[in-house]
Amino acid sequence: MRKIIFITGATSGIGKATAEVFAKNNYDLIITGRRKEKLEVLAKELSIAYSIEVFTLNFDIRERVAVKEAIATLPDKWKNIDVLLNNAGLAVGLDKIQDGFIDDWEAMIDTNIKGLLYVSRELIPLLIKNKKGHVINIGSTASKVVYPGGNVYCATKFAVDALSQTMRIDLLEHKIRVSQINPGAAETEFSIVRFKGDKDQADNAYKGYKSLTAKDIAAAIYYVTTLPEHVCINELEITALAQANSTYFNRSN
Repeated sequence: MRKIIFITGATSGIGKATAEVFAKNNYDLIITGRRKEKLEVLAKELSIAYSIEVFTLNFDIRERVAVKEAIATLPDKWKNIDVLLNNAGLAVGLDKIQDGFIDDWEAMIDTNIKGLLYVSRELIPLLIKNKKGHVINIGSTASKVVYPGGNVYCATKFAVDALSQTMRIDLLEHKIRVSQINPGAAETEFSIVRFKGDKDQADNAYKGYKSLTAKDIAAAIYYVTTLPEHVCINELEITALAQANSTYFNRSN
C-alpha cells in the first residue's frame, strides 16, 4: 500500500512542487486548494505521469466550516494519512504598521495561522488514531528575523514557529513527528500576491541574485520524511546562497 500525503495550497508554488516530488516517489496524494480547475488538472497530470491516485478537496482554508466539511468527505481508505503538509500561506502588502490595511492583516492571520489550525485540528486526530504520522509546517526565515514592512506577516510566521514547537510537545506521546521548514526568498506566486498582482514589482524582488525555487523547498520537504522513524528534523532553514537572513542579500550578480 502506498503512503499518503495531504497537502494544503497545492495548486501552485511549493505545494504543487511538493505534490510532484511525492508523486514521483510513489505516494498517493490528497491535494487541496481554492482553485478547483487547477486542482483537477494537477490531479490528472500526476495520476497519469506516475500511476498514483490523487484525491482533491476544493475549499478555502480560511473557512472553518468548509475545512471541516471537506475533510469529513474523505473515504476511509484516504484517512490513512502518513504526512500532513501545512503549506497554504500568503503575504499581502509591505505597509508600515501605522499604514496597514486591516483586510490584508486579516487575510494573513486567517490563512497562515487559523487555516493551519483548522486543518491540523481535523487531521491530527486521524494521525493519532492511526498511531503514525508526520506533520510538516511551512514557516519562513521571517519566523526568525523580521524585516521592514513585514510586521503582520512576520508575526504570523512567528506564530507558526510557536505552534510547531508546541505541536511537537503535544504529539510526543503519540510518536508523531513535527517538522518546520523555513524557506527564504523563493521565486513563486508568493510575491505576486504580496504585491497584489504587480508582476514587475514582484520580479524586482528576485533581481540581482539566484533565488530558491519551489522545487528546492519540495526536495527538502521530501528529505525530512525519508529518515528513520526514530529521527525527527525539528526545523530546517533554507536560503539561497545570496541570502543571509530575512534582511541581508547579496545582489551583485
